[in-house]
Parts: sequence; structure tokens; C-alpha cells
Amino acid sequence: MSESVFGALAFPYHEPRDGFWGEKTVTLNFCEEDYVMSYYCAEVCNTVTNLLFIWLGLKGIRDCLKYSHPTIFTIAFIGYMVVGVGSTFFHATLKYPMQLVDELSMIYTTCLMCYATFSYGRSTPFSAALGVGLSGLAWFITARYYQTKDPQFHQDAYAILTAIVVFSNMWIMENSVKPALKQRQAKRAPGSPVPPANSIVKQMWLMVATGLTVFLGGYFIWNLDNIYCSTIRRWRHQMGLPWAVVLEGHAWWHLMTGIGAYYYITWRIWIHRCLDGDEDKFRIDWSSILRLPDIVAVEDAPVVANGKKHI
Repeated sequence: MSESVFGALAFPYHEPRDGFWGEKTVTLNFCEEDYVMSYYCAEVCNTVTNLLFIWLGLKGIRDCLKYSHPTIFTIAFIGYMVVGVGSTFFHATLKYPMQLVDELSMIYTTCLMCYATFSYGRSTPFSAALGVGLSGLAWFITARYYQTKDPQFHQDAYAILTAIVVFSNMWIMENSVKPALKQRQAKRAPGSPVPPANSIVKQMWLMVATGLTVFLGGYFIWNLDNIYCSTIRRWRHQMGLPWAVVLEGHAWWHLMTGIGAYYYITWRIWIHRCLDGDEDKFRIDWSSILRLPDIVAVEDAPVVANGKKHI
């Protein structure tokens, strides 16, 4: 009975066809079939899921402005939004210029996070030199990628930059943030409402572990989509719409990397605040791993049952 109801509520895909945007010029194409769901949008699921980047980007910008987080993070969230907008038009049109907007903005946003990480507490000349160096690196990656049009080069460059930022911040968290928090904790009066240093760092580790798990989970699903594409396409057609959208692996990559990248920027904001010695003024508003974390002013942190504000 359930199978007949399931089938009765499904409808078939269109056959592959030419669409509104004409000939494809991209160098990458994904397992979602082109124009089978809409004449006007080449890859509907891969397009719509990018709305998460726009929503979370706006949320991040709003919080940065509301709580006066350093300007570099507002710019990083703008870059995060540009990734989503570029990817939206890339998957909707399958045109090469939109592919470049999507992929290169990933590089530029990660370079911004490199700057936020390595310029903290450094002199103006060093920060200026770092900015010039990262700009030159971004230009080199852009020129090289435009020349070769090799997706593997872009993916390797993005993976290396991301790994540098993530592992550097892990090191900073343990070797700079934790000792500084403990020193300030020792000077506070007993009963201070500021959470203990170990509690703050534990929460940071949980944040980065959650973000990385979601991000890498999305990468794993996307790879399954690539490897078993012909089988997955057959299953989609058997299931029919709208049920088959759950098998769109690249769409899941968008959702999961969007969440993972949001964690990653928020994590760095919290590191930055703790390095500034502002753990008495801000908190992680993150009551459950089922919701996204935010760095908020103490007065805006929710109150839990015992009357104390959570980390």
C-alpha cells in the first residue's frame, strides 16, 4: 500500500533536452541531469541549495555588524555569499563565466581567512606585506586556472589553503588561546560568570569537529555521486519526483559545505575574541549541535534553567 501511495504521488522527469540558456560552456558537469526538471534552470537542485549560502551569509553579516566583530569577517561573509550567488548562476546556466565566479570566489574567501588568521596581532608593515602576498597568490591561482581550465588544480589549491587555515587555527587555539584564557582565569575572583578556560576550549574543539565532520561528509557524498552516477540516475528515474531529489549528491555537498564553512568562519571569530581577551563580553550561543553557533554579546546569550548563561 505504501509503495502504491509513494508511486501515485510521484511524477517522472523530462527527457534530457536543450534549455533556456543554450549551449553549455562549463568545464564541469555534475550528476544532476541537465534541464530534466525545468526548461529555465539547468540543474534545479544544485541551484536551489545555494540559497543556504545567501541566507547564512546575510545572517553572518548582520551579526558582525550588530556585535562589531572585526571588519575582515564581514568581508569574509560577503565572499561566502558571492560563492553562493556564483554557484547559483553556474548551475542554473552552465556557463563558464559563472563557473569562474563560483570557483574563484572560494579561493578569494579562503585567502581572506588566511589574512584574518596570520595578521592578528602583527605589525602594520607585516599585515600589509601579508595582504600583498595573498593578493599575489590569488592572482596566480586565477591566472593559472584560467589558462589551464583544470578543475583538479582549483580543487587542490582550495584544499591546501583551507587546510592551512584550519590547522593553523587549531594550533593557535591550543598554544595561544588556551594559555591566555588560563592566565586571565587565574586573576578573576571566585564565582566569576566567565566560563573556565578548559570549558571554552572544549567548546571550540567541538565546534571545529562538528564543522569538519559536516564539510567532509558533504565531500564524501559528492564523491559517491560522481562514482556511481549512472546507477544513481537510474534510481532517481525509478523513484520519480519529488522524492528523487534526496539522491542529488552535489546538492547535499552545497548544503553541507555551506554549513561547514559557516562553522569555520564563526570559529575564527570566537578565537579572535578570545585572543582579544573578550571572553567576558561575548559567548558562543550554541545550545545544540542541531543548531548553528553564533558569537553574541553576553547580554544576548540565552539563559538556561539554573539561571546561568551558557557558553
